[in-house]
Amino acid sequence: MELRDIEIFLTLAEELHFGRTAERLHVSQARVSQAIGRQERRLGVALFDRTSRRVTLTPVGRRLREDLQQALDLLKAGLARAEAAGLGAGRTLRLGVFGHAGHELRPLVDAFRARYPGADVQFGEIYGSDPFTALRTGEHDVNVLWLPVAEPDLTVGPTVLTGGRVLAVPADHPLTERGTASLEDLADNHVVDLGPDAPEYWVTSMVPTRTPLGRRIPRGPAARTFHEILSLVAAGHCVHPLGDLAARYNRPPGVVFLPIRDAPALQWALTWRSTADSPSIRALAQTAADLGPISM
Repeated sequence: MELRDIEIFLTLAEELHFGRTAERLHVSQARVSQAIGRQERRLGVALFDRTSRRVTLTPVGRRLREDLQQALDLLKAGLARAEAAGLGAGRTLRLGVFGHAGHELRPLVDAFRARYPGADVQFGEIYGSDPFTALRTGEHDVNVLWLPVAEPDLTVGPTVLTGGRVLAVPADHPLTERGTASLEDLADNHVVDLGPDAPEYWVTSMVPTRTPLGRRIPRGPAARTFHEILSLVAAGHCVHPLGDLAARYNRPPGVVFLPIRDAPALQWALTWRSTADSPSIRALAQTAADLGPISM
């Protein structure tokens, strides 16, 4: 019995429905029927009772499900151990993050290292003005980017961080007396222009061009890095929306971070070059999926 046929049998034994089994395995319903029929002919016994209304396992089918599931679990465990041994052979993933996001990702990194002893993660910095180049050149294996990311050559993996947004304003700005900001306030100020190297759809998901009421948000001056943004804000040239991670780890002179009360939450996901997919990247993504998003 081929491994794919085993997978079809076990899935049908769980779903007890040919259509759902085909959909779950991304095969045709005819493929499922053919695989089950071939198994039954080979064994000389029915594994399922079928009627127009329902599908049930026969006693032989129930016993075979138990035996095959145990065997498949052992096979998967053996493959996982082999993969862990291979990943642990000094493989270091280069993970691009914004600012201090690496501190928030410690639970993910620790879980990855524990699951794959010898494997490691090395952080590199990325900027909102140029979020994808380091991936495309191979300088980084994976980046943690705010969503959405809709690049045809990049794969978006599990969400690893979630958090709110803040507005960086000069310390003497009138908004500081209020203690919070809204997206409408952006129309009364300039925000930083991040330049041409980041797609407009991606920039506007963090720094919109218009307020919810349709007022235009003026852009400029230009900045490339996080610290350039803070310097311009401190000098009174602009305000700028950021993830609330900025407020947690930074207290620059002359800058105040105000919660943006009506901004949607941010989601940050693992992103990598599709052609550079590797067991190490998939292992990190699976670890992230198992851990779930970290709330900042």
